[in-house]
Amino acid sequence: MTLPSAPPRATLDLKAFTPARVALGRSGASLPTRALLDFTLDHARARDAVHAAFDARRLLDEAGEFGIDACEVNSRAGDRADYLRRPDLGRSLDPDSARLLAERAGKPCQLAIVIGDGLSPTAVHAHATALLRNLLPLLATSEPVEAGHLVIAAGARVALGDEIGAILGARMVLVLIGERPGLSAPDSLGAYLTFAPKVGRLDAERNCVSNIHRAGLTYEEAAFKIAWLIREGLAREVSGVALKDESGERAPQRIAAGPEQQDFSNPCGRITYK
Repeated sequence: MTLPSAPPRATLDLKAFTPARVALGRSGASLPTRALLDFTLDHARARDAVHAAFDARRLLDEAGEFGIDACEVNSRAGDRADYLRRPDLGRSLDPDSARLLAERAGKPCQLAIVIGDGLSPTAVHAHATALLRNLLPLLATSEPVEAGHLVIAAGARVALGDEIGAILGARMVLVLIGERPGLSAPDSLGAYLTFAPKVGRLDAERNCVSNIHRAGLTYEEAAFKIAWLIREGLAREVSGVALKDESGERAPQRIAAGPEQQDFSNPCGRITYK
C-alpha cells in the first residue's frame, strides 16, 4: 500500500525581500558555485570601497551649488595606510588644517557640515551630494537652520567633526561619512550629529542615521530624519542618548517600492563606524 505523500510546504523567497546572504542553496556539503562566486565578488567590492581614492576636489566643486562657505582639510593620517592602522590619527586635524579653519571661522553658526571619506570613499562619492540636495531645502523651511560651513575632510573618522565644529563655533555638527563596507552594501553612507561639538565627545553623545544607500534609506527618508534631529537637537540643546528619533510617524512614505528599494535597515539606526 502506498501512503499519500505529504503536500509540499509553502516556501518564502527571502531573496525577494533582502539583499542579505540568505537562501544560498547547497551543493553537497558546500555552497553552489554561483553563491561562492557572488561572495568573492562582493568581498572584492567591499575591499575596493575601503581603498578607493577620495576625490575631495570633486566634492568641493559639487558643493558650490549650495552657496555655503566650503573648504578642504586633512586629518593627521598622512595616507590611507596610516588611516587604517591608526584610527586615532583620523580623529584630529593636522596643524595646517586647524589654522585654515580658525582663519575662516568668523561668527558662530548654527550648523557645520563635514563630508569625510571614512571607511568607504565610494559611499561618499555616490550619496553625499545627493543627500545634501534633499536635506538643505528641509532646513530652510519654517524656522530656518543656517549651515554656516561645509568642510570636506580627507582621512576622517567621525570624531574629527568635533574638532572642526569647535573651531568653527558651530552649535551642532553634521558628519556625512562612509560606513564600514559590508558584503551587501559597500557604499553605505552614515550621518552623525553632535550638539555643542568639542574634542573628547563620546559616541553616546551623537545621533546616527545609517544605511543610506540603494537598498537602505532613500535620500528623502534620510534627509527627513536628519532634519528632524537637527531641529530638535538645537531646540533641546542635546544629542545622543538624550535625543530619541521620534520622527517616524511623520516620515515620507515610499510609493510602489519594489523589493530592491525597500528599507531593511534597523529603524533605530545602527552605529557601524567609529
